[in-house]
Amino acid sequence: MSWNAISTQEDAEYLLDLFGGFHDACVREAHFTTKHWVNQNLSMRCSPDLDTSISFVVQRQFTNPSCIELKFESVVRLNWVPTPKNYDSAIYSAVIGFENSEIFWVLDSEDPPSKLDPESECWVVAKSLKWRMADEFLGENLHYGAQP
Repeated sequence: MSWNAISTQEDAEYLLDLFGGFHDACVREAHFTTKHWVNQNLSMRCSPDLDTSISFVVQRQFTNPSCIELKFESVVRLNWVPTPKNYDSAIYSAVIGFENSEIFWVLDSEDPPSKLDPESECWVVAKSLKWRMADEFLGENLHYGAQP
């Protein structure tokens, strides 16, 4: 599984076309990491850089591909609003675009993050994004951590 960088709007449009605009998709899991840690001697290491990365497994009800992995690096903002009880978590559409030399992924809106309501809408803004096909991740099993 090789990674594909999204460096231009054309790269973003290619992924959106390939993955059907994220229609009838869902986020199966996410993995959030930083370059911060505590050593065995309990000293802490904190990176001075923009060091947060977030990976998502996204599955959809279509083929070729049915599942992709997105990896955002140097995350600037994650705004995630869980789906309320008794509502589905299906994604109906998504956009990937560029604003202020940053890349964004917005779910179920055509607007950039600067115009969205943080109380009701989901998006990620980062310095970089790459993706890869991951059909082997289809199904209920988790891939980033312990099983439920």
